[in-house]
Amino acid sequence: MLQNVAEARPASSDIRHYLAEQEQKSMLRFLTCGSVDDGKSTLIGRLLYDTKLIFDDQLATLERDSKKHGTTGDEIDFALLVDGLEAEREQGITIDVAYRFFSTPKRKFIVADAPGHEQYTRNMATGASTADLAIVLVDARKGVLPQTRRHSFIASLLGIRHILLAVNKIDLVDHDQSVFDGIVADYRAFATDLGFASIVPIPVSARYGENVVTRSDGTAWYRGPTMIEHLETVKVDEDKAQRPFRFPVQYVNRPHLDFRGFAGTIASGTVRQGDEVVIAKSGKTSRVSRIVTAGGDLAVAREGQAVTLVLEDEVEVARGNILVAPDARPQVADQFAANLIWFDEHALIPGRSYLLRTEADQVGATVTELKYRTNINNFSHEAAKSLEMNEVGVCNISVQSPLVFDKFADDRTTGAFVLIDRITNTTVGAGMILHPLRRAANIHWQALDVNKSARADLKHQKPAVLWFTGLSGSGKSTIANLLEKKLHASGRHTYILDGDNVRHGLNRDLGFTEEDRVENIRRVAEVARLMADAGLIVLVSFISPFRAERRMARELMSDGEFVEVFVDTPFEECARRDPKGLYARALKGEIANFTGVDSPYEAPENADVHLETAGRAPEEMADELEAWLRQRGYC
Repeated sequence: MLQNVAEARPASSDIRHYLAEQEQKSMLRFLTCGSVDDGKSTLIGRLLYDTKLIFDDQLATLERDSKKHGTTGDEIDFALLVDGLEAEREQGITIDVAYRFFSTPKRKFIVADAPGHEQYTRNMATGASTADLAIVLVDARKGVLPQTRRHSFIASLLGIRHILLAVNKIDLVDHDQSVFDGIVADYRAFATDLGFASIVPIPVSARYGENVVTRSDGTAWYRGPTMIEHLETVKVDEDKAQRPFRFPVQYVNRPHLDFRGFAGTIASGTVRQGDEVVIAKSGKTSRVSRIVTAGGDLAVAREGQAVTLVLEDEVEVARGNILVAPDARPQVADQFAANLIWFDEHALIPGRSYLLRTEADQVGATVTELKYRTNINNFSHEAAKSLEMNEVGVCNISVQSPLVFDKFADDRTTGAFVLIDRITNTTVGAGMILHPLRRAANIHWQALDVNKSARADLKHQKPAVLWFTGLSGSGKSTIANLLEKKLHASGRHTYILDGDNVRHGLNRDLGFTEEDRVENIRRVAEVARLMADAGLIVLVSFISPFRAERRMARELMSDGEFVEVFVDTPFEECARRDPKGLYARALKGEIANFTGVDSPYEAPENADVHLETAGRAPEEMADELEAWLRQRGYC
């Protein structure tokens, strides 16, 4: 029978009444998740069909697509309603997160269908980030699987407190109650410590609609609600409107001199005209004089509303700041602990620099310590030096400038962030803030009367960090040594930080793994910054194979202070020279993680100085660098 959504809608004369009724309904956002082939997409399709929310033309298309892509023979394949990507239909899997809206007489819903494959865990986390409830599907034939545990754990981390455990394909185990009871017991056993407020198990057959909207005759032993009955009545977490006021500033709106407003969406709480608010980063206070919207001014605005706030005073507020309630202020700190879900195929490495983006702010950030990795099977804490793709851990993070945030447990909007790779601009991780690191609050900059400029003026030079990068044997140290001799002879104050020499002292505890190489460069960059602050011209000779770490070093320095010098010598020439016999040993497999052999070298894309060494003497290149420095006023 064709299901036409128009049958459930009022005539055009009653449309305003209908819209008013819809506006008054509560909204539930929920997620379907679990292992691959557990039936998530089929369940949503069946839910839409049984609640009469499929148009005639949609159903006709679905019937046609079922014949082409379906997996249910002559029957309608409801999974195709949400598996919209061609690749999904061809492979019979969900890749991206599909969102669908539907409504019943009691409630409105937004459902996110998350992919089950482990490689698409990042997509599942995206869908979970805004959900109030998760439907965790388990195939009755297979029971609880590792991906069931992974998705449940991530749902817990992302603040979901209500679980509907849908034991699907119950028809394929002859509606056996003992199978259902065993799966429920297994799930409750591992989910005990995940902090869920409720776990409601329901035996279902998504394909045939058993216990989805209508009750199943095959499960007479089940006395609980159908899925739709539970979704319509479940009471989710406390209303955000009752939480402290949080207004991340997205945009400063100043169309003319007589108007200055701050635009954004209220993350939580309520604000009224005349309310006192605090600018979180500065601590300054003001009052709300107007609440402006496209439809006119409001007297009060609540969580979820996009508004422009006008303040009584001309206070400094920029994007990245948050207007908050004076009696419930958020944290402002530059170091904090967080849960982190890693998405990228390249592992998270402590010490590497990333961009950290919150609801309204973006700052440079470094994972200073990976405290532990969580074993997804038993949730134990394991020591780790890195996080691989889809792994979860707890880490300490340091940001370049103070950040405004709440604990994620208190506010899912202002307590969440993502990490972005500086080179590729891809999202590599998602984080949930646990708490600020109090030790950071006890450390303050000490004001000094003699500054960098005064120290450099005394030396009659401009501070600089010349960062020589290139393969082992490319000639970096030779050219840097010759240049320092020239600068020293002309009365300049210099110092060389050489890769091998530093590893005899400051970095003697580091090896040559990718993690240790990152930490090696981080330490040297910090030392170089201190030396530049002393007014010196610092020559840093390190292979420094990764662009991300060289970029991190550049960002530590003042504008114009960092000079990247690419000593460009072909691998074959470096191996032929082999001044320390390292290439011969590496090629025999006696040295692991050797740059250019079994560890990559990422050549600079836009070096400040590019020295192609083929056919040139080191003295010639040292002369070229000295001339380059003089032309730009460094010496």
